[in-house]
Parts: sequence; structure tokens; C-alpha cells
Amino acid sequence: MTSVCWDPKLISKYNINGPRYTSYPTALALSQDFDRKQILQTIQQSPAELSLYLHIPFCHKLCYYCGCNKVITRHQHKADTYLDALAEEMALYAPLLSNKRISQLHLGGGTPTFLTEVQLSRLMALLHKYFTVNGDAEISIEIDPRSCSDEKLQHLRTLGFNRVSFGVQDLDEKVQIAINRVQDTDLIRHQVALSRTLGFTSINLDLIYGLPFQHPASFTETVDEIIRLNPDRISLFSYAHLPERFAAQHKIDNASLPDASLKLELMQLAINRFVAAGYQFIGMDHFARPDDALAKAQQAGKLQRNFQGYTTAGQDALIGLGVSSISQVSGVLWQNAKDLPAYYQAIRANQLPVERGFSLNSDDKLRAALISQLICHFELDVEQFNQKWRLNSFWQYFAEALARLQPFMEDGLVEVYAERIKVTNAGRLWVRSICACFDAYLTQGQQRYSKVI
Repeated sequence: MTSVCWDPKLISKYNINGPRYTSYPTALALSQDFDRKQILQTIQQSPAELSLYLHIPFCHKLCYYCGCNKVITRHQHKADTYLDALAEEMALYAPLLSNKRISQLHLGGGTPTFLTEVQLSRLMALLHKYFTVNGDAEISIEIDPRSCSDEKLQHLRTLGFNRVSFGVQDLDEKVQIAINRVQDTDLIRHQVALSRTLGFTSINLDLIYGLPFQHPASFTETVDEIIRLNPDRISLFSYAHLPERFAAQHKIDNASLPDASLKLELMQLAINRFVAAGYQFIGMDHFARPDDALAKAQQAGKLQRNFQGYTTAGQDALIGLGVSSISQVSGVLWQNAKDLPAYYQAIRANQLPVERGFSLNSDDKLRAALISQLICHFELDVEQFNQKWRLNSFWQYFAEALARLQPFMEDGLVEVYAERIKVTNAGRLWVRSICACFDAYLTQGQQRYSKVI
């Protein structure tokens, strides 16, 4: 992808609330009216290799922008109680996964580096006790630089972690103060350099645009410093200001936030500078060096997307452990209890802490496959899709979607032919909205989604 200048006039037209399609249907479709017996059956029918996600909810400090499931505490012993519960949950899953292997393992949060070295050792020992982790598995962790000492980073490498993701967000101090996440740039430089020295095979840096007090000049400095740090991957997320859902966001002054036009400018400058620096624009929010596994997967037509975003595996083979975690296996989605008391109560009752779920029907599955193809590769072979899903006529089946696509076609964002659909370079920004044309559930809960920009 070469540099693109998006027409600001399209912002007001297409900057609408919409899902990020980390699954289809989205998590909003999950219901408490869900037969948990399906979990056993679907895991039995799952692939031999699975991905595993563990949610660590604890944080030492509150970041005002954050919409993640989190618990703010200074009491380290709470993590020990949580690890006790995780051990019980693993023990419940172990018989179901006895003949499966874990090819990818990811710790997210919250702040996984809230855990001490002793707690991290215990967690990894539990994982190896209850599951078979491949010797060449990708083992990754999200890191808050403020809670990760040199000794902890080295300990992570000793425990087998080979991929790290640092939460940067923005390097401008005024922005950091406004979001209550002040961290020194030298600290980030040091930890990235140390990660390379220690032999981590992939380093990701997270950025957010649309935060309070961001403007092109300062954000350019942040982007250029990120390029100098030369990470393997970069995540560039759009800040979704939803104070009605996330109470901490009330601490952010609305007047300090960039409007949609300025957010577009921030995003556009970041994309163009990353691409000019040699990064492959993976999709809505990810960049990778051409030799990175994520970029290679896209080049080979094998890129996937799950609840963790773009991935090389685990689209329909992901087990989530811990409070609020979501699993997605062989056409069945299920989510754990969202708050710790309910999660602990289920564990004490010797039950999987599943709160709600959803089983995809045949229509859901083919729409999920279509949306995944477009959002990962920006092109769909209609005839090949017809044959795989045994449709008599693709365009007859998706007649309503074709009508919804018409404005995008007229604005040059998507090209539709009898034999294929192609999202143009200019249309990649709105790939979520283009995918939404094929979404049969879109009218349900749309106001809860974030905007494209």
C-alpha cells in the first residue's frame, strides 16, 4: 500500500458506529440462554492445535482512556487469590484438552506485568502442568513499561516468553498527564533495546490516536520516535470516547479531544509515515515489518482475526481463561463472568465460569468467513466462495448487501465485479463499514460500538 490521502468529506458520511469484527457475530450476540454442554462437544471437534488467552485484570493505576476489564489495586495478594482460581479453571479444562496442543499463548489485561516474578513463575508452571504447550509456541505478553523492571523482563524470557507488546499510547507528556499514564520515553527506549538483547523474537508497540491534546506536530514526533525504535509490529488504535460505558472516561475533558477531522489527520499521518518507513499496513490498526510472521501470513493469504485482533492462528480455535475472557472454537463462542465475585463463585462451585455464549448457524458461519476474508485480505473471490459454501448465486444470497455497498462503490472505496469484491486502498479505512454491509445483526446494539475514526 502506498501513501493515501483520504477525503475529509467522507468522514461525516461513513464515520458511524460499527463493530471491529474480532468475531462474527460480535460479543453482543452472546446470551445467557446458552447450553454449556456445547463446550465439551465443540472442543472435542476442535483442531489439534489451539490458542490460549489468559486475562489478568489487575492494574496499579487507572488509565482514564481504558475500556478493558480491569481491577485497580495496590494489594499484590489479590493476584495470588486470582491465580488460585485460574488453577481451578485450568483443572476443569485439562480433561477436555488432554489431546490438544497449545501453539499460541497470550497474557493480556489489565496489566499482566502486575504479577511479580514469583507469581509469573507460578502461572507458567500451572499452564505447563495442565496443558501441552508446543516447544515452538508463540508465547506473548502485554507490558506496561512502568510495571516491568529489567529483572522482570529477563525473567519473562527465562519463562519462555518470546513476544512482547509494550503499551506506549503517546509520548507527549501533556497527553500522558491527561490520560493518567505518564511514562518516560527513555524507559521505553531502554526496554525495547533490552528486549532485543534478551532475544525476544517480536516486539510490538501500541499507540492510540484521538486522545486529549493530540495534534499533528506532537503526534508526528511520537510516530517518528516509534519508527526509530524499529519494532517488528505496531498497533494504531482509535480512541473510543464512551464515558456512558466506561466511567473513568468522564475524567477526560470533551473539549480536549480532537474532532473527527483532526483524528483523520492524525491517523493519516501515522499510516503514511509507517508505510514510508517500510511497514506493511496489515489492516485497520496493525502494521508489521515485511519479514514478520503477521505480514507473511497476509502475503500468503493466511492471516486471521480473533478476539485479540489480527493473528496468524486461532480464528476459530481460541480458549479464553480468566474473568471476562472469550473463547471461540469451531463455531461456538462463550464468555466467562465479567466480574471477579461471579467468576470466583463459579470456580468455588467447581463449574466453568461461563456466563453466556452463542452457537453459529450455517448463515453465521458463511458471513463470518466472508467478513474475515475482507477484513484480513481486502478481496474476495466470489466464485471460490460460491463453491466452498455451496451457494447457487452469491449475489442472490447477498442481494441486500449489494444494495448497501452501492454508496461505497460510488465513492471508490470498494470495487464489485461479478467474480470478485475488492476493497480499494482508499477504502481500507472503512473496511469495517464495508463488512457491516454483510452483517445480519447490525441493527442490534449498534450504539454500543465505537466509530471508525
